[in-house]
Amino acid sequence: MRTREEVLAFGMTFPDVYTDAPFHDDNWVLLRCKGNKKAFAWTYERNGRLCVNVKTDPAWRDFWRSAYPAVQPGYHQNKEHWNTIVLDGTIPEADVKRMIGESYDLVVGKGAKAPVRRE
Repeated sequence: MRTREEVLAFGMTFPDVYTDAPFHDDNWVLLRCKGNKKAFAWTYERNGRLCVNVKTDPAWRDFWRSAYPAVQPGYHQNKEHWNTIVLDGTIPEADVKRMIGESYDLVVGKGAKAPVRRE
């Protein structure tokens, strides 16, 4: 997964999701849950590289950061609960999808139907 279009297309496979550009800046496109309007993936370019911020369980936060140098503390977000994924091709697509899916699960909230995973 190397493009914004791929990230957004994958994110749209989850139930009740929409895209949003709340900052009136084409650089920032978010994936949000319709029910609570919370974002689970923030896509943007920084320093010439495409990035995605994803919510993460603090128990997994350091695992992802230590597993891949391209996973860093969340840019412009709470470093305890968000990671930035730099889409430079060094992280297997399955793991990028897993991190996006885990972010969706955390943001959609309890009591919601479990998402259908499409990998």
